[in-house]
Amino acid sequence: RGSTCQGGGLIDTDNDASKLSNEVGMNHDFHMEEVLPPSSLEGKVKEKMHDAFWDHLKQQLSATPPDFSCALELLKEMKEILLSLLLPRQNRLRSEIEESLDMDLLRREAECGDLHVPHLSKRILNMMTLLCAPIRDEAVQKLENVADPVCLLRGIFHVLGLMKMDMVNYTIQSLQPHLQEHSIEHERAKFQELLNKQPSLLDHTTKWLTRAAADLATLPPAGPDAPDSSSVACPSPNGAADSPVPVSPAMVLSQGFLNLLLWDPENEEFPETLLRDRARLQELESQLRQLTVLAAVLLVASSFSGSVLFGSPQFVDKLKRIAKAHMEEFNSRPEEAMLTVSEQVSQEMHQSLKSMGLAALSSDNTASLIGQLRSIAKEENCVRSVIDQRIHLFLKCCLVLGVQRSLLDLPGGLTLIEAELAELGQKFVNLKHHNQQVFGPYYTEILKTLIPPSQALEAEVASL
Repeated sequence: RGSTCQGGGLIDTDNDASKLSNEVGMNHDFHMEEVLPPSSLEGKVKEKMHDAFWDHLKQQLSATPPDFSCALELLKEMKEILLSLLLPRQNRLRSEIEESLDMDLLRREAECGDLHVPHLSKRILNMMTLLCAPIRDEAVQKLENVADPVCLLRGIFHVLGLMKMDMVNYTIQSLQPHLQEHSIEHERAKFQELLNKQPSLLDHTTKWLTRAAADLATLPPAGPDAPDSSSVACPSPNGAADSPVPVSPAMVLSQGFLNLLLWDPENEEFPETLLRDRARLQELESQLRQLTVLAAVLLVASSFSGSVLFGSPQFVDKLKRIAKAHMEEFNSRPEEAMLTVSEQVSQEMHQSLKSMGLAALSSDNTASLIGQLRSIAKEENCVRSVIDQRIHLFLKCCLVLGVQRSLLDLPGGLTLIEAELAELGQKFVNLKHHNQQVFGPYYTEILKTLIPPSQALEAEVASL
């Protein structure tokens, strides 16, 4: 990572390769994707360019005599992709590809007007069958029934692109341990270079950890529904603790990461060691707010029908789609967004009860449902506040116990968003784990000054 110092902070000047290395190191499920969102400007431009190319190819092949210039360039690129998919030991298949798609021979055939595109397409399909991953078998088989030569070439080129991404992702997964190690060492070395030039570079990081230690030291024991339960240690299987838990370095660091999810965007004293991850943390904070609203909507709605409707995963998914569709609007106009959500949720519940042959909600219950849903727009809404505290408690448990163990005993009201919580929790754990691996030595030195050795030892024994 290349970075420079300015005004006491870091300005990131990473290149794309370094950012990719960091993303691979942090995200264990990282994979490359070739497909652009159709709605994006880049996606629309790419689609139009592709359409123009295939239209031009069709005109060339339909001409009298046929013009094979575009076809030759396409066959050349297909050959290169096929060769890139080969493993070192696949010498026989390499020879077959070189022989079947000998570009010098194909150019001579094209000059004589004897280039047989459909025949070459069938050869390429046969080689794709030998090289593709099982997940692409069906797509390759469908191409065997395509008669139009241009449509066939377009389909082949598309599937070859997917196969190329499959190989890239396979390579990334194979090299991931090495990439993670390289990313950790590289980031730490670059940070140390900056620290050597600017000894005060850890000042904000020290303040961040000092505040986290103070939070843990001053909070009383609390159960999961207490006002500050999101800040206490993860409860034991036997319930909340009855006496203060000794503070350990791991607890302080976990508390520090939780505090980052509540960081004031106007506060410029962001930890120097986390500047690179600030955008990720803001995205996690946004997802947390959305999940809070989503869970609050589901909890309120379920209180009016219970298991009658909410025993159906399909119904729950419908309500989730309704709420998620208005999350962007919720950020800017929460009252308007929740008015729309409340009306649509009420209507969906009415229709579902009717289709099941059950009595619809009374007018009083309907009005109460809409009113309670609309009140979720207010930050002080009690349901929203409790859900927010419980999600923070879940994330705290994820940092302490791991995601899978934390999912075994979800706080009340969160079971309907279990899948979404698992995704959020895993992203948060991965971010914290990678950052701790990179900057762990610096955190250790800072925490030595914040936690007395006797207290750290007591916490370690208690955890054992």
